[in-house]
Amino acid sequence: MENKTIVITGGASGIGLAMVQLFARRNSRVYFLDINTDGEKVEASLKAEGLEAFFIPCNISNTKETEQVIGTIPGKIDVLINNAGISHVGKVENTSEEDFDRLFQVNVKGMFNCVKAALPKLKEGDGGSILNMASVAASIGIPDRFAYSMTKGAAHSMTLSIARDYVGDGIRCNCLSPGRVHTPFVDGFIAKNYPGQEKEMFENLSATQPIGRMAQPEEIAELAYFISSDKGSFMTGTDIPIDGGFLGLKM
Repeated sequence: MENKTIVITGGASGIGLAMVQLFARRNSRVYFLDINTDGEKVEASLKAEGLEAFFIPCNISNTKETEQVIGTIPGKIDVLINNAGISHVGKVENTSEEDFDRLFQVNVKGMFNCVKAALPKLKEGDGGSILNMASVAASIGIPDRFAYSMTKGAAHSMTLSIARDYVGDGIRCNCLSPGRVHTPFVDGFIAKNYPGQEKEMFENLSATQPIGRMAQPEEIAELAYFISSDKGSFMTGTDIPIDGGFLGLKM
């Protein structure tokens, strides 16, 4: 992956940040998109290590802005990782139209915008790789995750369609389906909804994975790196769970 150009959305925090750091430290040229301005600090930190990492502010739900931003990335794109996403807690009856639209705009339309804008640059040369972030919520019913599950099911379906349509162009497309990952979002969710019970709730949520803990963002990043590299070149149209046994071992 040395000297290859990688585009990662949602790269300023959480899983996306772990991916940006991993690819950059293995000598890829990384462009990462986010609306979170912490990306500026991430860029500065990686450049201080002598690495090629470039933060570009972007609202991926805005089609024209996404086209313009991806159009400014010089040369060929070798890998696009659609990691950006937002969550929502609720059933159908307590999911507002605004909530539904907000999740669809980022998690589904945003992914569509990035793929469509990047395709001409991915098609150059020998093609490239697209990796979409889905979730175990795309494959199994999870309580109070109606809108979120809907968007991750769409990510899975888009992956299959893109893989089929562009295999002749040398473009692979896969998706990852993580279980629960310990990110700042999880800590914020617990602090907001269970004040004073943070330790207990963290342990309870960790125990929902049969393996007995949450994943670390770096573990997801390592798998993303393998799939995106030449070592993963026989993989396309595949959903890869990385979930501590959540799908396979649940009783």
